[in-house]
Amino acid sequence: MKYNPVYTTDVSSSRRKNRKAHFSAPSSVRRKIMSSSLSKELRAKYNTRSLPIRKDDEVRILRGKYKGREGKVTQVYRKKWVIHVDRVQRDKSNGATSPIGIHPSKVVITTIKLDKDRRAILDRKDRSKTAQPAATEDVEIVD
Repeated sequence: MKYNPVYTTDVSSSRRKNRKAHFSAPSSVRRKIMSSSLSKELRAKYNTRSLPIRKDDEVRILRGKYKGREGKVTQVYRKKWVIHVDRVQRDKSNGATSPIGIHPSKVVITTIKLDKDRRAILDRKDRSKTAQPAATEDVEIVD
């Protein structure tokens, strides 16, 4: 396997190296970086703050020209670090429409597309399970 600085344990504080690692990151690492926070209702339900964004999630845009718009994610464009949301598009001069790319950190997930893999991720990230495992068990002292 080729040497890849992203997977080493040494962490550099060099801006140049960090930018290179970020922008040349493989798709699997970009998935993790392209995470969005959950809405307050979902945060309370699943006890986690954020989740990697995925096609068919429903989101609300929080920043920019399209602030307040809601829609379904139609594409996660990892190469360009953006997501495309349905009905968020621009009319081109030839009459065609072009989707507008929005960074996942500028949206909040309102509805999650759940399948067995996504459910497993939510179970693993559930903070209530990891926070106090010893506090929930009663220990009986026998003399």
